[in-house]
Amino acid sequence: MALYAIGDTHLSLSSDKPMDVFGGGWTGYVDKLRRGFEAVEPEDTVVLCGDLSWGMSLEEAREDFAFLDSLPGRKLLMKGNHDYWWTTALKMRRFFQENGFSTLELLHNNCHFYGDIALCGTRGWFYEEDRGEHSAKIFNRELIRLEASLKAGGEKEKFCFLHYPPLYQGYRCQEIIDLLERYGVTRCYYGHLHGGSHRLAVSGQRGKVEYHLVAADYLGFQPEKILP
Repeated sequence: MALYAIGDTHLSLSSDKPMDVFGGGWTGYVDKLRRGFEAVEPEDTVVLCGDLSWGMSLEEAREDFAFLDSLPGRKLLMKGNHDYWWTTALKMRRFFQENGFSTLELLHNNCHFYGDIALCGTRGWFYEEDRGEHSAKIFNRELIRLEASLKAGGEKEKFCFLHYPPLYQGYRCQEIIDLLERYGVTRCYYGHLHGGSHRLAVSGQRGKVEYHLVAADYLGFQPEKILP
């Protein structure tokens, strides 16, 4: 049994927005993801850190979910800024059940456990880039969701998974970092940064938390093994 993380699969199997158009590492990325998951066993857990499908609705994203479900392992799905298909947890769970997607679960306003480790998280937000009223409401909602997830972890050691990085070169979201440190998070995994932005990523220990970028193109489309 092992724990993995990867973000930003950006699948587009039934919508016209394939990432291959960006060239470079994205060329043939669906096949790369399939090969990358070959190291994952059926009993393993993989946290998917948002931006999973370009589908605009659950129905439009159906083929992308079918692809993810066909990959080995239990998958914990999180919301990214491009997951426009995301709706209520009830609707998503019902959709997965009706379509027989038995390996897909949600990491949203909750936490899951991997042995004695609490797997917590939410999307996060680039609040510092937009101080408008609408952005403030979204940001505060994300803080509430993150704290609810961390509280659900109880006294267990906590790993936190975000879509947006809470810090990178030239940016620091202090409110989220404060929550991570207050609730004793030991590791934080995040995605969102692509291409040239990889150089801005913060990796390693910062304060009380160890940070890791797990965007798919950064990892070569192979999930990063976190724990054996």
